Amino acid sequence: MIEKMKSVLLAALVVLSLVQSYFLSYSMPYFEPIQKTESNYVKTEEMGPEEKVENLIFPDQMILHLGEGKHTLFSPDLVFYKEIYKRLQGRKFDGFQRHPYNMMDWNRVRNENQGIELRFSQGVPIALLQRVMQIQADTTFAEEVVDRIWIYTSGDNEDVRSLFFSAKGDIVYEATRADLTVQDVKQHLVFGEGWMPYHSADGKIYLPDEPIEMVQATLPYQTFTSEQMQRNLFLDPSTTRMIQEKDGSEIFTDGKRSLQVKQDQKWMIFSDPIARADNKNDLSDNVLSAVQFVNQHGGWNGTYRLAIPQHPAEGSEVMFQQYYGAYPIISSDDFRFGHIRLVMQQSVVSGYERSLIHVEDRAESKSIRTLPGGPELEAMIEQYRKNSSYGIEAVFPAYRPVLAEESMSLIPVWAVKLKDGTTDILR
Repeated sequence: MIEKMKSVLLAALVVLSLVQSYFLSYSMPYFEPIQKTESNYVKTEEMGPEEKVENLIFPDQMILHLGEGKHTLFSPDLVFYKEIYKRLQGRKFDGFQRHPYNMMDWNRVRNENQGIELRFSQGVPIALLQRVMQIQADTTFAEEVVDRIWIYTSGDNEDVRSLFFSAKGDIVYEATRADLTVQDVKQHLVFGEGWMPYHSADGKIYLPDEPIEMVQATLPYQTFTSEQMQRNLFLDPSTTRMIQEKDGSEIFTDGKRSLQVKQDQKWMIFSDPIARADNKNDLSDNVLSAVQFVNQHGGWNGTYRLAIPQHPAEGSEVMFQQYYGAYPIISSDDFRFGHIRLVMQQSVVSGYERSLIHVEDRAESKSIRTLPGGPELEAMIEQYRKNSSYGIEAVFPAYRPVLAEESMSLIPVWAVKLKDGTTDILR
């Protein structure tokens, strides 16, 4: 009896062993991936709010030509600016014809004709502008970058002309089919009646006839830490090593990528070298990828405007200019703040720079400051021209950031954009 039980037990063990061998041989094992590809960045934590590219594309200046040599200017965030821009976004522009730039006497047009001029000072690709305006572009026009849109009433026939100016400065595209009437244009110009008068000697730089008022604000801020950016930008932060520079800067590297954190300016520079490709960079695709990258790696603390540099570095450079209210924040060599810069290669980020500071919405204090206009401002510009090696392309009100231990002050100033693409402050 005992021998029979042993035989049954042995047979059961053999069957159990066969079943176990079957499952080990034919079942699908599951392996947890421990590393993604190099081109895949991991979003490890929420740092700042995300933004849509449509909200980053808007004119930095809106000029109303009132006729009889009268002009006024609206800046972003002004209620009249927003209302006019919203109305124009609802209009359709189609049937584009190409003309040489010198087809018109533009000084005569701006002084004698009523109209609205939208300025995108660094230019914006039509493919991106189509995301915010109803533009039906053919193949040629769709590849253009424009820096101005000028809509004005023309001649005794009371026609409306809609012109899009190439950023190259040699071509003008006219929308021969635009659902805008003379009455539409005049309704828009009503917003400029009684507003601050502006004048221009050359049609490029517009200056106020009188002093202007701006809000000076002091804002509390917080700072992203080196460890936060390290976790956010490296696939495996545990593989990085830190190098301490003599000037106090920290460099984190995994052998390929590097993150430099300048503690004195609270500024970071991330580099991910990419081999140059022979294919042409598509600017619109690069901008879309840049927005997505910032969404995942730091976010947007405030209002930003797409500002493509005039003289991009190797690859395709994309910049976003930060605003406070209606005016841009212009940094200096002493303290960098107010913009995000990326270098792109075929929609892949190879360079990323930004401030580690994110200011809060609430202001600790606010006051009104007056900036000079009229002859006093013209004298300041003339003095600057004498001391500058580069010509002035634009003059505009801006904020200069001044950092304290727990807060940042935004000081109203007059700023200039130079022909080499840099900005400076009038003093």
